[in-house]
Amino acid sequence: MTPPIDPGVDIGHVHLKVSDLERSLDFWRDVLGFEVQAQIGDQAAFISAGGYHHHIGLNTWESRGGEPPPAHTTGLYHVAVRYPTREALADALHRVLEAGIRLSGASDHGASEALYLRDPDDNGVELYWDRPRDEWPKRPGGGWDIYTAPLDVRSLLELGTEPT
Repeated sequence: MTPPIDPGVDIGHVHLKVSDLERSLDFWRDVLGFEVQAQIGDQAAFISAGGYHHHIGLNTWESRGGEPPPAHTTGLYHVAVRYPTREALADALHRVLEAGIRLSGASDHGASEALYLRDPDDNGVELYWDRPRDEWPKRPGGGWDIYTAPLDVRSLLELGTEPT
């Protein structure tokens, strides 16, 4: 049996193929608030939170003017953006709604609360925060009891304040 991966490993970044870089930046930068760290004309942008070199790469290298992949094919299901607090997730919800973007779902997973939507290229996007680990529901015998239940979006809206 192969030993488990080093627990310090994490996902450093994801690259998304997009059809129009500026349209994607309108969403990722202007709505969600990621900062552009570097840009290569209208071909690619590297964005992050907090000045990291990039959490998300957006590029048109193979996809300029392209269409989203058809349903029922393989590929990226969604990219998940983890917020540090419930208040930060509430702020993200206000930003999304203020931009006129519809949610495709909202779930309480026990360990986390999540909002689901689509970016301009129809990529799935999950915005979520993790509850403190000592509050995660446990299964009898070990492991986590992760589930999907409706999220109380109203309480999230009441928690956040509208961006200025």
